[in-house]
Amino acid sequence: MMKELTAKQKELLDYIEDFLEREAMAPTVYEIAEHFGIKTSTVFAHLRSLQRKKELTRSSKARSITLNRPRRKNLFLSLSLPVPLLGRINAGLPCDNNEYKEGEIFVSRALLDRKKAEKAFALRVQGESMRDLGIYDSDIVIVKQTGSGDIKNNDIVVAMVNNETTVKSYFSAPGNIVELRPANASFNSQFYPASEVTIQGKVIGLHREY
Repeated sequence: MMKELTAKQKELLDYIEDFLEREAMAPTVYEIAEHFGIKTSTVFAHLRSLQRKKELTRSSKARSITLNRPRRKNLFLSLSLPVPLLGRINAGLPCDNNEYKEGEIFVSRALLDRKKAEKAFALRVQGESMRDLGIYDSDIVIVKQTGSGDIKNNDIVVAMVNNETTVKSYFSAPGNIVELRPANASFNSQFYPASEVTIQGKVIGLHREY
C-alpha cells in the first residue's frame, strides 16, 4: 500500500502548484530549497519520494517537474497545457539552434488545445531587436510549429538560416526572397533566398517573468 504524504511533502506540492500558477513554469530544485530553507539534497530526497508515490514526474533537466495529479486548489493546471521550454533564441542576429529542453511552461487552453499543444514549443529570447513589438530580452515566446506555406507577411516567426535560428517578422520580397525584419531601428532587415530559410514556427504568445 502506498504511504500517505507527509506534512512536508504536502507543503512542497502546494509550493510547486503555487509556483506553476504564478510563473507558468516549474520551480528549480534550488528555488525550492531557498523557499523552505533546506539543503538541495533534502529537496532531491523529497522529490524522489514523491515520484515513487506518483505525485509528480521529473527529469534531470531544470524546471522539468510536472504534477501528475493536480490538487484542485485552483483551476490553473486543469485549464492549461504544458509545452517544452527549449534553449534561448536570438532576437538580434541569428544564434546557434539549441534545442536543449530547459523544462516546461504551462499555456492556457484558450491559446492552445491539446492537439495544437503537441506541436508547440517555447523559446527564451535573447536580445532587443523585437522590442518595438513588445518582445524583450529574456521573454519567452510561445511558438506553433508550422511551415512557410502557412505564414503570411508580418507574422512573427522563428526562422532557421544556415543552421542558426532567429525570431523576426516575416515578409516575402520580390525575386523569391525572404525578408526577416526586426522591430528596432538599431537593427537592419536581413534578406535571404527563400530556399535558405526554414520556418520553424509562428509566434502565437508571450510569457514574461517579473
